[in-house]
Amino acid sequence: MKHVLCLSTLFPNATNPRFGTFVARSLEALAARGDWRVTIVNPIGIPPLALGRYRALAKLPEYEEGRGLAIYRPRFTLVPRFGVRLNASAIAKAALPLIRRIHADQPIDLLDAQFFYPDGPAVCWIAQQMGLPFSIKARGADIMFWGRKEFAHDQMLEAANRATGLLAVSHELAGQMAILDMPRDKITVHYTGLDRDRFRPLGHVGLRSNLAESLGFELPDDTPLLVTVGALIERKGQELAIGALASLPEARLVLVGKGDDEPHLRRLARDFGVDDRVHFAGSVDHDLLPVILSAADVMVLPTRSEGLANAWVEALACGTPVVTCDVGGARELIAGDTAGRLVERDIEAIAAGIRDVLANQTSPEAVAVTVERFSWGSNAAELAAYYDRLTD
Repeated sequence: MKHVLCLSTLFPNATNPRFGTFVARSLEALAARGDWRVTIVNPIGIPPLALGRYRALAKLPEYEEGRGLAIYRPRFTLVPRFGVRLNASAIAKAALPLIRRIHADQPIDLLDAQFFYPDGPAVCWIAQQMGLPFSIKARGADIMFWGRKEFAHDQMLEAANRATGLLAVSHELAGQMAILDMPRDKITVHYTGLDRDRFRPLGHVGLRSNLAESLGFELPDDTPLLVTVGALIERKGQELAIGALASLPEARLVLVGKGDDEPHLRRLARDFGVDDRVHFAGSVDHDLLPVILSAADVMVLPTRSEGLANAWVEALACGTPVVTCDVGGARELIAGDTAGRLVERDIEAIAAGIRDVLANQTSPEAVAVTVERFSWGSNAAELAAYYDRLTD
């Protein structure tokens, strides 16, 4: 059995159970195949004075096992906001002694970074010290945001040039990486996966009434239900969805996610006079999310940038069309009207896209077919084949 060690600052834990779940699902599926041993190094940044949420992070176990994965959590010194340019080197120095010990016990065939910054430059330095091949995966914000900051771009570009292979979650993102001068011939597109048992059309009688009871929010069967899934941050565009709601009488909007923009969004809903039709669901249990998506008529995500949003795939798998912007890999999913509409990032265009979907509804089963190629099993098979190519 070959051994891959994956370094990922994105990974769920007891304090943040929804943080990076897509990374965990992918690597769990890989481990379940039995042809690759998977070890996770999840660096945890702790400031010199660990207060607030950092206090809980500092108490996380440094090692645990679960679902076929061995998970290590080395600590590195984090300087919030101001120390970001030093994070890659801090992570590398903290993780190298641990990774050497792991390698001595179970020889490592491949190092892997699950996010381009700071994970990629950190893994690059470690790989050079240990003489190992390595891969880096790009997911979207790491390229679109960090790739445009000079200090991060320089570190990322060096890592990309030294890497044995690179992954991108969409063809469009691979193109963005090439624009940043990353070697296009090293890039393999690796789409996200999907829990097909959980995310599927749920059409049983009383779905909305049961959901209304769970959320404590009125959801009449005869009114349009919109849902937005994503962190409550400006980039995701929830304020545009709320603005569009103002011109859609009787429609309801459920916002799934948490984030710093919540107070602003609540004020905005009041200013638009739609606060009685907007529900802030926060972070929901993963079993409840398919119910919300299946009950909705449209999933609205007016995002400014993405790689390939898991929320798009999950909504479509539940039979719910998506109204989003032509960013990232959206066009690779929404290739026809059955899957939804690609619109400009303004309130009028978003509202028009929603109206168009509502006026031309297709069966949930037909919508779900558009993402039938997605599963964690196929994601793991493609990842294993890619890793094999890098180590043969």
